[in-house]
Amino acid sequence: MVAEQGTGGPVERSRRNLSTSAPCPNTDGESIPEADVQMQQPAQDEQKTTTQAQPSQESPRRCESAPRASSPGTALSPRENNSRASTPQPEATKPPRKSSHSSSVPAYPIEPPVTRATLSELDVTKIIHNPKLRHDINFDPELHFRPNLDGEKGRKKQDRANQFWRSLKKELTMFIADRPSFYATYGYADDWTLPTLLKAVKEIIQTLVPQRDRHFLDEGLNVELLMQQFHKGIADLEKLAQWLSQILKSHCAPMRDDWVDAMYNQLSSGNKNSDLDELVNGMRSLLSVLEAMKLDVANHQIRCLRPVLIEDTIHFEQKFFFKKISSRKLDISAAKHWYKEADAKHADSITNSTLNFGETGVFFEALSRLILPSSPEKRLPSTFLFDEERIHKLRSDMLDAINLEVCMRMYEDLERIGRINASGLFSAPTLDDDALRRSTSPSSEFNFNTPLETSRPSSLNLSNAGSAASSPRSSLNMPAYVAPENSESKNKTRNLYNSLVALLQSATPGLRQSARWQSISSSIALQIFRYTKAPSSMLSTFEEKLAANVCGTDSPLYKEVEKSFHTRLMAELSARVREYRSLSGVGLFSAATSNRTQSRDHVDQDDGVVEDIAVRLAHLGVLHWRVWSQLAYVDEDSMVVDSQN
Repeated sequence: MVAEQGTGGPVERSRRNLSTSAPCPNTDGESIPEADVQMQQPAQDEQKTTTQAQPSQESPRRCESAPRASSPGTALSPRENNSRASTPQPEATKPPRKSSHSSSVPAYPIEPPVTRATLSELDVTKIIHNPKLRHDINFDPELHFRPNLDGEKGRKKQDRANQFWRSLKKELTMFIADRPSFYATYGYADDWTLPTLLKAVKEIIQTLVPQRDRHFLDEGLNVELLMQQFHKGIADLEKLAQWLSQILKSHCAPMRDDWVDAMYNQLSSGNKNSDLDELVNGMRSLLSVLEAMKLDVANHQIRCLRPVLIEDTIHFEQKFFFKKISSRKLDISAAKHWYKEADAKHADSITNSTLNFGETGVFFEALSRLILPSSPEKRLPSTFLFDEERIHKLRSDMLDAINLEVCMRMYEDLERIGRINASGLFSAPTLDDDALRRSTSPSSEFNFNTPLETSRPSSLNLSNAGSAASSPRSSLNMPAYVAPENSESKNKTRNLYNSLVALLQSATPGLRQSARWQSISSSIALQIFRYTKAPSSMLSTFEEKLAANVCGTDSPLYKEVEKSFHTRLMAELSARVREYRSLSGVGLFSAATSNRTQSRDHVDQDDGVVEDIAVRLAHLGVLHWRVWSQLAYVDEDSMVVDSQN
């Protein structure tokens, strides 16, 4: 089972994965199989209290007890005429049990695609002792479990599941059509697919029903008795399907009722019409329903346990990492060296922004440079073991924001050239270095207050953090000096920016960031060119210059934009750190995630990127400092961790 954790960007959300058996019916209430499924319950509801009671294994429906349905094993009405054609020999005359099977038959027992073992990660004891999950739960209000059908691993799981269901159908067909050959091939032991499946179903249901109702499960789903009835041709599958439907409905969430009904109809129809395909599909749906119910319970437990787990994060992680360090399973010498090197490097260059961080100034200065795209891609310090994906995502988002700003600056220069060309007052200009000298001069500091002739007329400005209108993802804020008559230019700039974002999102997934920008640089250049009146003869030169600026980090224009971005980031980051460092664990989680969750739908311009990255970096950094400051950075010798369990 692979835990897949999102990294907190404005679009990407975290989720956890595990194996699945089959996709569920496409009902309105169903959300488990979807790749971009989100929590149904708003994150704000989870933060109303920090003293919620520990959850139990009780189902979301919270039924008092299971229905006292009669045991399906008591009915003895045969449903398959062929089942009486041949019955197993009496016990006394049975041949010895086979120790092996025909070479054409795969080794047994074949495991069903979903079992109690594959779902063990969803047990509450596993959840509270999973350090990675407990760390991730601090950052994503929508963290939850879901089936994992992604990538090569998901494809292999599906292949194994399909193999199991094909084997089940093949064995049932042989049992019905040629009973002697079945016993000659598989023997009389209950180690073929059907009894293995029934045992797995019973074990999963046992984890979903209260202890007081489990004896009814032993009566209604006695696998040994059911298999004896099956061999004698007197098993009542209709009654078994009805009993399972009642049990599942009494313990599942209401949104699963339609799925349970579909499962019952498949089993009932397959039994009545002697349709093995329908029977196998019904059993497949049964296993999928059980998996979904287990996921529902686990996600309910995560919602209930979140405040308790978050408040205990510092103590839990310090104890966890202290044991790892003491047993020499984790080496933090490189992390200590990273911090000492940053301390020595910035000791002689203390700035006002660094002083605003207090004792964490050196740490946040070094942390902010870890996410700079121009920084060498070195192995992250081992203290960021649980945050590697989040840091890589921050670095990726920062590169996208900087390159989009580079594109907009180059657009404004090209637009200026296009206006000159359209006026006809001068000869046609060329896109040489002089034409771009204002943007590419590393020594020129961009000033939002400079006159319109020398400043960028429609550049994207970041709202002030202290302004009443500022928000993590507010809409476009144009310079105050832009006159109302430039509204057409503003709309044009906004449309271009949104089209560039759309191009960026359509890039081939899975590529490294530099390769991704390289793959779309020509498309971006053409899109920018369409919004200007520059002569077509300049297109090829513009493509080359844009590719040089967005596909590398060495160009003067890129360095200028990155330096400006980092300066703004540090200013916003210091404000966030001052706000967060006095908060409790749950308070920090609420402050850092609530605004971003509320404003997800307003992501349409670059003006909130700095604030969004600052919020995410401050959240990560404050939590990291609380765990590791004494363990690795300062006064580690005085660190004492409670060793009690």
